[in-house]
Formats: sequence, structure tokens, C-alpha cells
Amino acid sequence: MSKSVVCKDVHGKEYQVPVKNLKWRPSVYGVVIKDNKILLSKQFGDKYDLPGGGMELDEKLEGGVVREVKEETGIDVKNPRFLGVEDNFYYDSHALAEAYHSILIYYLCDFVGGELSTDGFDEWERQYAEIAEWIPVEKLDEIKIASTVDYRPFIKKALSK
Repeated sequence: MSKSVVCKDVHGKEYQVPVKNLKWRPSVYGVVIKDNKILLSKQFGDKYDLPGGGMELDEKLEGGVVREVKEETGIDVKNPRFLGVEDNFYYDSHALAEAYHSILIYYLCDFVGGELSTDGFDEWERQYAEIAEWIPVEKLDEIKIASTVDYRPFIKKALSK
């Protein structure tokens, strides 16, 4: 095992991080499609991410993605279906200045209802995130990604189902 890894932040900056300083972070992300639009969380000005984030120790994956989508967007979803998984080494330069070995698990979720809202944001999200948006599918390849993983292949996989 190497003694350090290269972590990237959402702006593409690289950080050499000792492995002993990494935190384990399983996370879940929801792909929600409605009226040929994708639900995305606007972050860092002009970038977008899928709604999602870190799991709580006491919750199952499907419950975590339903909770995260609601917290980050105000939208209610159900019936999460597994799309795929990625891993990466992520440096959180915008909030806690911590490094993670992150497992990102993607789910296709059914839209139930709700209104776009920032009511579920935590103190850190209020600093860099804005209200979520429904982005037309045809603009998917034009958006700037607010993640260290390009999640667009998972959206494309969901669209092909």
C-alpha cells in the first residue's frame, strides 16, 4: 500500500495526502428525471452535481439516497434502483479541509413531488450551494461538473433504461 495518495477537490486542484489521514466516506447520489429534465444541485457558481452525499451510520443505501435528494433539493423520490458505483480520493477544500477515500453509489429514483428548496442545507452547503435546478437532458454535455467524478455516464445509463 502506498504511503500517500493524490486527492482532488471540485476545482481540480491536487493534494498529496498521507493514507493515514484519509477518512472513509460511502456516499449515495440520486438521478431524478422528470419531463426530459435532470434534477441537479447548483454549486460553486456555475457548476452542477447530482443531489447526494455521505451516508449516516444507521441507514441503508436506499434510505440514504431518498434522504439526501430531499435535503439537497426539497424533492421527494422513491424506488431507488442501482445504476453503478465509482470510487475516488477527494479533498474537501471548501468546507472541512479533509481528505476522503469515497465510494460513490448512484441510483435512479422516481420523482414523487415536492418543491425545489434549500431548507435542508447544512451550514457548509449554505456557503457553496444554491437551489437545485431541472436541467434539460440535451444540455447535459454542456454543464460544468461540481464533482471529482464525472457522473454524466450514470445519467446516460438511466436515460437508456
